[in-house]
Amino acid sequence: MKKLITAAVCFASLNLYAQKWQPGYFFDVKGNKVPGLIQTNPGGKGPIKNEGFIVYKDNAKTNEIKLSAGEIKYFVAGQDSFIVAHPPSYETWPKADLDFVKVELDEPLKLYTYNGSSGKGGGGFKLAPSFSGGFGTGGYGNGGVGISLGSGGNSGGYARGATYYFGTSVGDMSQVTPMNFVDVMTDIMADEPQAVEAIQQGKFSLNKMSNLLIYYRKLKAARQN
Repeated sequence: MKKLITAAVCFASLNLYAQKWQPGYFFDVKGNKVPGLIQTNPGGKGPIKNEGFIVYKDNAKTNEIKLSAGEIKYFVAGQDSFIVAHPPSYETWPKADLDFVKVELDEPLKLYTYNGSSGKGGGGFKLAPSFSGGFGTGGYGNGGVGISLGSGGNSGGYARGATYYFGTSVGDMSQVTPMNFVDVMTDIMADEPQAVEAIQQGKFSLNKMSNLLIYYRKLKAARQN
């Protein structure tokens, strides 16, 4: 019995470690790619005030290092990609003035999610009235971050309680709201007509964004296969 309990504890510990540390890499501000293990939502204080941070290890046996957002361009952990960003000028972020947003969909018009350094949700946002209305479809351009990112994923990360943003890059991102949801998501998912139809028929809303993302990815995977 003791052996079974010990084995279960060891398995749980290994599983917790796997969730805490993920294989990946980051690019520093000089453009150097550094592979290793990354912890995306560490607790405690970061090395620089008002900046988000990650924790990095070269491998499982080396000491961990805290890396502030100002030292990194972007990073990939597991299947998820994150890029450094400031909040839009009409908002404030509760945890940091410079932080990481997850690249949720890497399309010509991109979808980002933000959940704060602690991973406990946004809040404290100040939405300008001029950005609260609907957006017309099209006309956003084909800009991009110009970097090779991970698959944008399926590992959870910022899905719950996250604030969503759209833009051709983090430099021009704006918040997705209930009022602009249909127009914005129609533009982002324009390559999948079934997703667009479902959005315009009201089958999805901002509160059901995670379900919409799952549906869109399944459609895209089926088409590519």
